[in-house]
Amino acid sequence: MAVLATNFGIGRVAADDQVRYRLKWLINMSTVGDVYAEQHGFFKEEGLRVMMKEGGPERDAIRELEMGHTDFGVASADQVIHAAAKGSPVVVIAQLFQANPLQWIYFQNRSDINSLSDLKGKAIGVTFGKNDEIIMRTLLAQAGLNENQVRLISVRLDYTPFYTKQADLWPVYINTQAVEIGRKLRDAGEKVAFLDPADHGVRFVANSIVTSARMLDEQPQLVRRFLRALLKGWAAAIDQANAEKAVAAVQKYDRNTAKALMYDQLHATRRLVTSETGEAIGHMDSAAWEQTEHIMLTHGQIEKKVNVLERLKKVDGMVTQRQP
Repeated sequence: MAVLATNFGIGRVAADDQVRYRLKWLINMSTVGDVYAEQHGFFKEEGLRVMMKEGGPERDAIRELEMGHTDFGVASADQVIHAAAKGSPVVVIAQLFQANPLQWIYFQNRSDINSLSDLKGKAIGVTFGKNDEIIMRTLLAQAGLNENQVRLISVRLDYTPFYTKQADLWPVYINTQAVEIGRKLRDAGEKVAFLDPADHGVRFVANSIVTSARMLDEQPQLVRRFLRALLKGWAAAIDQANAEKAVAAVQKYDRNTAKALMYDQLHATRRLVTSETGEAIGHMDSAAWEQTEHIMLTHGQIEKKVNVLERLKKVDGMVTQRQP
C-alpha cells in the first residue's frame, strides 16, 4: 500500500507502486472506463496496482486527498471550486465527461417545453444545496423567471412525485437513471423527453480526475502513468468495437441492471465522454470551467473568484487518447 503523508496526499509510493483511486459514485456505467482499465490490465502495463474504491454520498475524493487517504479521485467542478475557495491545493488533470449527464425528464403530453419560458408554473424537482439546484436556478434566471413563478420540489431517493405527476420535471442522469426510467415509461405508453441545460448554454462541468499539486510536482511520472492507463481505459471502453467487453466490465460489479439496458447506458455514456469538436479523451474545457465558476459566484456558492483555470494542469509528456 502506498504510504502517504497527511499533508494533502503526497508520499513516497512504495516499490510495488500501489495507488488509491476514489470514484465519485458506486460502480455503474459512469465508471465504465475506470473498470475497463482495471480489468484489461492497463494499469498493470504501467507498473501500477490500483486500489479502486467506490464512491457515494458520504464519500468525498478531495477530502480524502487532503487527509492522505487517496492518491487520485473523481470530483465535479463544483467540488473543486468549493475546495479551492477554502484553500485546498487540489488540481485537475483530466475531464472525463465533456457534457454533464444531469438533465430533467418530463412527460411530453403534460409539459411541452420548447423554450425555458415554458418552465413557468411548473413543479420542478431539485436537490436543495446540490449542483442541480444551482443549474436549475441558472436556467430560470435565463428565462427571466423568479422562484415564485415555479414550484421547486425537494428530491428524495425515489421517483414517486414524478411517477404520480406531482412534479412536472425530475432530475436524472441521462446515461444511467434516464435510460431505465425512460424505457419503463415508454413501455407503459408514456411519451417522455429531457431538458438538457447544455441546449440552453449552461455547461456545468461534471466528472473530472483530481490529485494534489504536490503529487503532480513531486511524482509527475507516477501521475503520467496513472493517467495514461486510465484514459486508455476510457478510450477503449467507449469504442463501439469493445461494447460487449465494456458492458461485461461493469456487469461484474452492477448485478442489478439488465444487460440490454447497459448497452443503452453505454451508448449514452459514449456521447458524454466524446466532444463535438473531436478533442482527445480527458480534454479539459476551459470555457465550461470558467462558466461553472461564474455560475457558482452568481448564486453565492463562493464569495469571490478562485481562478479555477489555474487548477487545470496538463500532464507533460502525455500521449493523448483520441476519440474512437
